[in-house]
Amino acid sequence: MQRLHTKLALNIFWRQGLALFLGIIVWCVADPALAVDWTHPLSFSNAELSRHDFSGQSLQAAEFSNANMEFANFTNADLRGAILSASVMTQANLHGADLTNAMVDQVNLNRVDLSDAVLKETLFLRAIFNDVNIDGADFTDAILDRAQIKELCIKASGVNSKTGVKTRDSLGC
Repeated sequence: MQRLHTKLALNIFWRQGLALFLGIIVWCVADPALAVDWTHPLSFSNAELSRHDFSGQSLQAAEFSNANMEFANFTNADLRGAILSASVMTQANLHGADLTNAMVDQVNLNRVDLSDAVLKETLFLRAIFNDVNIDGADFTDAILDRAQIKELCIKASGVNSKTGVKTRDSLGC
């Protein structure tokens, strides 16, 4: 009987020890992931950004809602995953900008320079394209309605310098 209690106690001791050891391993491995300092994306909601120079800046996942960005310069800016919603971008310069996976919703893009821009998988909801420069822009897998595609195909030309994709091909013209 004594021997059975000793064996049972030893078995419980090893199980608890193993559980403690595994708990420490999990805590040590998972803890650094929890300690990463995550910063919130930049927000430019309701901002007056007319003529602002964002050229070459990293603006990944930035939010531009209800912003005035007339004549703003986004040349070669990294706008991957950015949200541009209900904003005015008349005569903005987006030459060479990367808007991969961005959402462009209800944005007035009158006379905007989108030449050589990467617009892969960009969602264009109710965006207004009026007299835009799209020479060399890559619209691969972008979400556009038929009217937008028809309008853009009329002026589509060139090859994107970063992706090597023809603008006409990326629009499916």
